[in-house]
Order: sequence, then C-alpha cells, then structure tokens
Amino acid sequence: MEHKKELKLAVLIDADNVPYANVKEMFEEIAKYGTPTFKRIYADWTKPTVSGWKKVLLENAITPIQQYSYSTGKNASDSALIIDAMDILYTGKVDGFCIVSSDSDFTRLATRLREAGMKVIGIGEKKTLNPFITACDKFIYIEILKSEAISLIEPDDNKEIKNTKSPAKKPLSNIDPKIIKLFTDSITDLADENGWAFLGELGNLMLKKKPDFDPRNYGFPKMLPLIKSINKFEIDERDTGKGNIKHIYIRKKS
Repeated sequence: MEHKKELKLAVLIDADNVPYANVKEMFEEIAKYGTPTFKRIYADWTKPTVSGWKKVLLENAITPIQQYSYSTGKNASDSALIIDAMDILYTGKVDGFCIVSSDSDFTRLATRLREAGMKVIGIGEKKTLNPFITACDKFIYIEILKSEAISLIEPDDNKEIKNTKSPAKKPLSNIDPKIIKLFTDSITDLADENGWAFLGELGNLMLKKKPDFDPRNYGFPKMLPLIKSINKFEIDERDTGKGNIKHIYIRKKS
C-alpha cells in the first residue's frame, strides 16, 4: 500500500500578533498537515506583555528567540522571523512552513517561500489582511480553533443540565453568497460532460481560489455537510468496490 509522504514543517510564531490561549489546539491543527520539526517563537521577552507565553513554551517545547526592540513602534521580531525562515529554507530540511501571525508584513515572505516550492500554511486572527491570506496555500483562523476547544469542553460542564437545547447551526443566510458562487463556479470549472465534479478536486480548487476557505467558518466540520445545507447542488455517492469507500460527486441542480 502506498503511503502519502508526511510533510516536515517549520512552525514560526510571531508572539506579538497572536494570542497564546489556544496554542495546544493550534498544534493539533498543524499535525493534520505534517510534523513540526522546527518550533520557534519570536518576541522581546524582556517585555511584560509576553509573560503569558512562558508556560505555553514549556508545555509545547517551543524555542523562544529573543529579539530586542531597538526603536519605538517597530516590530523587530518580524525581521528575526524572516531571517530564520530563509536560513531554514536553505537547509533543505523542511517541506513547508507554518507562519503564525496576524501581521500582513509576512506577505512577501509567504510568497518567496512558495516560489521556492514550499507549502505555506498561515494561522492568524480574522483581522488578518487579505494580502497575507492569499499569499498562503491555506490560511486558518484562530477563532475556529477557539470554537472547537469550547465545544469539546461544554458537554462535561453541562452534563447535569437537562432539557437544554443544542446551539442551532448557522442558517443559510449567514453563509456568504460569494462562497455559494465560488462553489458554483468551481463545479463548472471541474465538471465532466454530465456536470459532475469530484468532491476531492472541488475542495482543492476552492482552496486555490480562496486560501482561507474552511467549512468550520460556517459551523460545519466538513465540506459535504456544508454543501448539503446550501440545497443548490445534487450529490452522488458512488461505490468504489473497496469496502465502505465511496467517491462523492457534486453538480448544480438544474
């Protein structure tokens, strides 16, 4: 049986521009894409504003890199992270980078790494500007990871509470019409002569067109439930003859 190659990732964190509260969930997310071989975080550690990171660094074996702020209003950590990223790139020991920051100053870095054939994953808050998002192969919002962490805790906290309704799924009106159009256009791009598009290829094309696309942004764990909720597409689940494995195809309703 052929196994997919596990990517080796360099995880570089800008401590000044991301919160430390959900680092555990962040590394669990990164593990879906590869193995972190470098884990470094950049800040001026003499500042009291980053003191909350200390416990997180120990628990997750992240190497802190000290970068003094030589002038007011300048983020020296950006330069240190960029220099390290290029040094790591030229070692040839990684297949990709995960840049954890909400700072669009890393847009050129992400572009340069992709030019070198690296896979680039960005993680940041929803306030991140679009140029950095589109410079990455995939961009993940930290707010998604926060929501997942809360949903895992809630059942235990509320196990004594009875007759409590579960939170409702986001209604269709909360799904950006641009996303529905993106689905429609992408299906058209991939469709065979009968209008069917393979779900796996559809997901890949959606990410290429919109790197921050993620079903979890709309309250769904996977893409198929999101597509079903839109109710504008037909779904065909085809047997492959290999156990319970099925290939799923999507097309626009006529």
